Amino acid sequence: MPKVVVGMSGGVDSAVAAYLLQKEGAEVIGVTLRVWEADREQSRCCEIDDARSVCDLLGIPYYTFNCLSEFSKHVTEPFTADYLAGKTPNPCILCNRYVKWERMLFEAKVLEADCIATGHYAKVTRLPNGRYTVRRAKHAAKDQTYMLWALTQEQLAGTLMPLSDLSKDEVRKIASDAGIPVADKPDSQEICFVPDGSYGAFVEAHAKSPLQKGFFVNGDGEVLGEHRGIWNYTPGQRKGLGIAFGEPMYVKEIRPSSNEVVLSAEDALFTREVFVERPNFLSVQGLEEGESLPCLAKIRYQHPAQPAVIDCIGQDLLRLTFHEPVRAAAPGQSAVFYDETGCVIGGGFISRAEPG
Repeated sequence: MPKVVVGMSGGVDSAVAAYLLQKEGAEVIGVTLRVWEADREQSRCCEIDDARSVCDLLGIPYYTFNCLSEFSKHVTEPFTADYLAGKTPNPCILCNRYVKWERMLFEAKVLEADCIATGHYAKVTRLPNGRYTVRRAKHAAKDQTYMLWALTQEQLAGTLMPLSDLSKDEVRKIASDAGIPVADKPDSQEICFVPDGSYGAFVEAHAKSPLQKGFFVNGDGEVLGEHRGIWNYTPGQRKGLGIAFGEPMYVKEIRPSSNEVVLSAEDALFTREVFVERPNFLSVQGLEEGESLPCLAKIRYQHPAQPAVIDCIGQDLLRLTFHEPVRAAAPGQSAVFYDETGCVIGGGFISRAEPG
């Protein structure tokens, strides 16, 4: 009987993952990683209470582990720094690799468990070439593979994801039928450490140096008005600019060196070439400089994957060329590459996009 450590978030997905593994005969242990800062602790305690209640119902051991320092180092500090550098970060990417998986696998060894499990909607797959990757969930609406591209081979080899073939409605029904108390708990829609969605306010509260306002400019450098600080904007944004024009205007580019936000009409947001740094490959070993690989790629979580070609143009640097232009590729966001079967080839962080 395998022993499995299940990451318990306090929500229905991880609860059902633990329940299904227990039904299959696994010896299940529930764990929650405490990652919240002091001003969020009351909310976090409620989620810990929910996770504990699920474990009590299932009759399984439950532990919490303090990961505040790891979370600050790998998630909130880079999050703040990226926004101040004009980027739009994906904090969940770094959290998954450097906090959740690292700590859960460590605790699994301490507890003498065989592997860990999560409530993600994705499928861990071992390919004929021996490498591990994640495959898209059966129900595309909940697929979470975009957030998992940075995991290592060792991390994936020790991971189970029991919800890969289930829809959200099916998960809630399983929870309801089993009497799991969080069966109807709403999904979180925001980043866990900014539950009200006020990213700008979070950056202002955690910046380590004085912050400054700057100017909106057009492509020719003409000043169009004052902005509230580059950390409040992202490419493609239209609402919340705080300035009116005679036509719709969008954030095209953020220039941290000059503290400028470039505005344009929507047609200037489209690009075919996106440059990607710090790549991590899953289904293949990697690419040598000069090598190319066709793929389907997406440049944000809700972006439908589109045909593209990956070219390795330098050490840890890729060029992603789309067959059709894509809208508002934002530096700091993830570009994730898939094959025709829905397996993640790999991914990386967008560094810049070529206009046109």
